[in-house]
Amino acid sequence: MSLIPPDLIGRLLENGAGPEGDHVPVVKLFNPMGAATWIITEMETDEDTLFGLADLGFGCPELGSMSLSEITALRLPFGLAIERDLYFAPRFPLSAFAEAAFHLGRITEDEELLALAALKALPIRSSPGR
Repeated sequence: MSLIPPDLIGRLLENGAGPEGDHVPVVKLFNPMGAATWIITEMETDEDTLFGLADLGFGCPELGSMSLSEITALRLPFGLAIERDLYFAPRFPLSAFAEAAFHLGRITEDEELLALAALKALPIRSSPGR
């Protein structure tokens, strides 16, 4: 079973081939045993290079490119592997996820925070991790 099914690969490729834009994420991948999360919006024609927001659980999420083959190759204890969130249904563009993640130090799906982030109206963080 592929980590990203063909229909979602098609959407990722379409986003990657089109004009640059602030796409709504298509796929969320996560470590079922840890904090690592990837929110993906685009794929290049090599069908390996992804673009999105990565949070490896160290408090510093970042936007950038990542390799699907490297993510897929990760092996976790007890025979587990990285999984796709089957229930991920985002309503906000990647910029809102990034703004909220940079503010919190981690990726969030909190609708209220994402709505504020989409408006660039998040309150100033008083200390790290808050």
